[in-house]
Amino acid sequence: MKAPLDYVLHLADNSLILGQRNAEWCGHGPILEEDIALANISLDLIGQARLLYQYAAELKGGGATEDKLAYLRGSREFRNYTLLELPHSGPLSGYARTDRDYATTIVRNFLFSALMVLYWEALLQSKDEQLAAIAEKSIKEVRYHLRHARDWLVKLGDGTEASNTRMRSALEHLMPYTKEFWVSSPAESQAAANGTGVDVASLRSQWDAIVNDGLNEATLIRPQDTSGYVTQGKEGVHSEHLDYVLAEMQSLARQHPNATW
Repeated sequence: MKAPLDYVLHLADNSLILGQRNAEWCGHGPILEEDIALANISLDLIGQARLLYQYAAELKGGGATEDKLAYLRGSREFRNYTLLELPHSGPLSGYARTDRDYATTIVRNFLFSALMVLYWEALLQSKDEQLAAIAEKSIKEVRYHLRHARDWLVKLGDGTEASNTRMRSALEHLMPYTKEFWVSSPAESQAAANGTGVDVASLRSQWDAIVNDGLNEATLIRPQDTSGYVTQGKEGVHSEHLDYVLAEMQSLARQHPNATW
């Protein structure tokens, strides 16, 4: 049994885009240990993406390769959550903003890793043996990602008044984007139906428990879930930010499309 191509691409694109975003901290971490930690998390995510793109290329055929799937698709072809493509920008005070807000990075990593710990665990039972094998490797890494993000969530949330304010602002900014987690795309529905994928809605109560537990310890109040627009990144409808990420990430490969590395 094989998972749908778009389903595998969704998982691959999630890992690649968040890996690229986290890599933007390389050389800019708030302390040396965090510079190294974020770089290692990025490498984990990009390593997961490579395994998934290699499998997607096998499913797609026709000369597809992992490099072509990562570097030669346009933004409308990417299937990542919109949450993951957003910049790290966040508030300083008043109208002042910073392009690298560590609170935004930590909150995003926490919300996404809390989902992926559950997601990869569920995919261990996938009827697609190759996807299950990728899940077995990835779950070990994402458990560390969640522990790292949760530790910093608590340190900053239950820290100074300034750090708590920044964390609350990041949480209020990012939480609405998590609504996309629970609305299945056609590829997700197909994968769940044939047993190769996960019924993501079934993970929601467990995700809520992980998130609420972390926020409570961090003395942060969870924003109320609100109605309104649900982002559709996993169906190819993205924010303008993805184009900037891809322009930087893909520029060299597009200039030399026939190069070998």
